Amino acid sequence: MFLQRVGADLRAKYVSFRCFDDYSTSIDMATALHPQTILVLDYGDHALAPAYGAPMKVRIPTKLGYKNPKYLASIEVTDRFPGGYWEDQGYDWFGGS
Repeated sequence: MFLQRVGADLRAKYVSFRCFDDYSTSIDMATALHPQTILVLDYGDHALAPAYGAPMKVRIPTKLGYKNPKYLASIEVTDRFPGGYWEDQGYDWFGGS
């Protein structure tokens, strides 16, 4: 898992994502560490196309679509609640199962 490989503090509560299109969202650490949560760089044998979220997107099958950020610019591990674009407008922060 990416967060383990980069030495992130896995005891932190949240993982926040910021995107090149000014979108943002966040998830709890348990969801980030879920085996189905992946960072996507390619599709099949090809680099991820811009239409599908290049340079990188996060795929979280256990969450609703707005929790799957595209055009990923940064990842932050934090104990401070980060919110997100839709979440800050009243949508459910957990957004899934």
